[in-house]
Amino acid sequence: MEQEMRYAYEVFREGSFSKAAEKLFITQPALSIAIQKLEADIGMALFDRSRRPLKLTAAGEIYINTICKIRDLEHDLECQIHDIQNLNTGSIRLGGSHYLNAYILPDILTGFGRLYPGIRLELVEEGSNVLAKMLSERRLDLTFSCNTVFMREFERYEVFHDHILLAIAKDHPANGLVPEARLSAEDIKRGVHLSEGCPSVSLKVFRDLEYILLTEGNNLHDRAFKMFQEAGFSPKVKLMLAQLVTAYRLAASGLAAALVSDRLVRDPKVSLYFYKLDSEETVRRFYALLPNRLYTSHATKMFIQYLLLNV
Repeated sequence: MEQEMRYAYEVFREGSFSKAAEKLFITQPALSIAIQKLEADIGMALFDRSRRPLKLTAAGEIYINTICKIRDLEHDLECQIHDIQNLNTGSIRLGGSHYLNAYILPDILTGFGRLYPGIRLELVEEGSNVLAKMLSERRLDLTFSCNTVFMREFERYEVFHDHILLAIAKDHPANGLVPEARLSAEDIKRGVHLSEGCPSVSLKVFRDLEYILLTEGNNLHDRAFKMFQEAGFSPKVKLMLAQLVTAYRLAASGLAAALVSDRLVRDPKVSLYFYKLDSEETVRRFYALLPNRLYTSHATKMFIQYLLLNV
């Protein structure tokens, strides 16, 4: 890609000449002059400099869209040439939330790394909104999502599912409300909650509890509020935070109740009781998502195959 295209693309990504110059390791005046020359050659401005952060003009949108297509073609060409030269080498840039990276992927990455030691794995940890943007911009080779609306835009493979449970500290008096539905961590580890005979309860039984919920942009935030709406009440929110794993730990400490994934339940001695909830929103199906492109690298294809067989 030509230098002026790289310059324009970086200004677009950063929304600022100063930030883009820093990333490009040049001075801001030099970058400004280069963009001004480019705009003079095109005959139109690419950026609306009256906006902060900078916004693209109509001409700028066309120019950046073209750059993205060129970048994609260059990337695909590089991958194809590399695959011809080296079938079992390469790199894969994966993106996941803390929950996925800490509880779902460790064994997968370790097993794949042993099987294909020549393939370099890079793991990015961000929130789901950031990962979605990175995948759209093809800054990731693969990420995971259970957001059915978002995943429509991408090539996808169903890889695993989890179940959302209500977690309440063992010493909380609310555990006496429906003792027949109360489950221990050992019950969850044995899959008791997955059996048809396991009783489920409505969240309305626990309407007086305080809750730890996840922030907007997280899939479980949206699911939780759908479940509360189904139960006919608005929750008393004690705390909102970004990470599901943190919500689980705080619930175990007795801070408040939380909605958690059954895949987090590893320690049979954790100070929590769990409840299977009567809602279709409790089942989350996760898909591996790949960016739309003409060519998927051999390394990424092998990782998908391994993932489908071993998750």
